[in-house]
Amino acid sequence: MGEERKTAIVTGSARGIGKEIARRLAKSGFNVVVSDILEDEAKTTAEEIAKETGVETLALKTDVSSKEDAAVLIDTAVKEFGSLDVLVNNAGITRDNLAVRMTEAEWDSVININLKGVFILSQLAAKVMMKKRSGRIINIASVSGILGTAGQANYASSKAGVIALTKTFARELGARNINVNAVAPGFIVTEMTENLPDKVKEAYLDQIPLKRGGTPEDVANTVEFLSSPSADYITGITINVSGGMVI
Repeated sequence: MGEERKTAIVTGSARGIGKEIARRLAKSGFNVVVSDILEDEAKTTAEEIAKETGVETLALKTDVSSKEDAAVLIDTAVKEFGSLDVLVNNAGITRDNLAVRMTEAEWDSVININLKGVFILSQLAAKVMMKKRSGRIINIASVSGILGTAGQANYASSKAGVIALTKTFARELGARNINVNAVAPGFIVTEMTENLPDKVKEAYLDQIPLKRGGTPEDVANTVEFLSSPSADYITGITINVSGGMVI
């Protein structure tokens, strides 16, 4: 069965948006590699998805900022399932602070995971995809990378970098039939955002024409589309999933 199905890797997929993306791709028929720094949660998620969808899954602990870890992730996926068809670079962290107070460690940690990690994994995945002349790389950016966000100089910069990196890889890999796109979520309702103070949530909602937060399913819908044949002629773009926050 592993060789008949296409294979997708989703980083940062033990929980939240990444978990929903992994589940959605599994429902679409992909074998799924659940990659996360949270090893136990990744295993639990992989088991849940396999039981729910009947596809083969694999869980791997990965620090996406480590080229060694990234290489193991790519190599293991290909070895176990015979191919790599979709890479979703979802892993990301925040270390918020005002720019004038931000420490070098807060800057470096976010850039290393959110931007360097995307570069490393895309580079390694591209080498596999180039040989078979097909593949999809889908990067999870953020509207912060378009608008900028007070208190998130590191995060906004990393996500702006992801958008630029997406365009560059799309230009370089297009001739090999590899599509590279980004998805930029806005205010998505997750366990993390649910814990924000009401005033903060209200401030976000005031910026959204649809007057509601998005869901992990909204993001997964877009990733599913970009990974499907319906998106064969789409590359180098960033789709905002933000309820109109970016107009």
